[in-house]
Amino acid sequence: MPLAQEVPADRLIAALAEYLKENVKEVSPPSWVTFVKTGPHVERVPTQSDFWYLRCASLLRRLYIEGPVGVERLRSAYGGRAKKGMENEHFVKSGGSSLRKALQQLEKAGLVAKFGNEGRTITDNGRSVLDRISYKLLKEIQKDLPEMGKYLQVKPQ
Repeated sequence: MPLAQEVPADRLIAALAEYLKENVKEVSPPSWVTFVKTGPHVERVPTQSDFWYLRCASLLRRLYIEGPVGVERLRSAYGGRAKKGMENEHFVKSGGSSLRKALQQLEKAGLVAKFGNEGRTITDNGRSVLDRISYKLLKEIQKDLPEMGKYLQVKPQ
């Protein structure tokens, strides 16, 4: 079975966001998400219509690869350089509320669970969802690029 690390991140996150949007009713954007920036380093609110699902999918992938992860480490991971006018730019963490709310929704859906004081980790159910989606994506990649078959561990059909 292929792992999520073997699939291009952008394709995996997009496919996982579609899965969350269609199949997981516990994950839905809060009413305030269209008005709030994701952190002090960002100038505008997200313009993508399915931003919330993409962020939740990105969090699931990150928990799959790095887990268990706490909100503070996620704030650092999603942070960036803030413009300070004439001053030098410095790194700032992203906002924690949107990350926390997304993790809480994923917890309610049964894809994420708390892991003591170490943060949150992906559950067996969440791991199987990511594995299934990455398997489908690897089969598509192999179909598009047959010469990649020797590097991928998916048998062609």
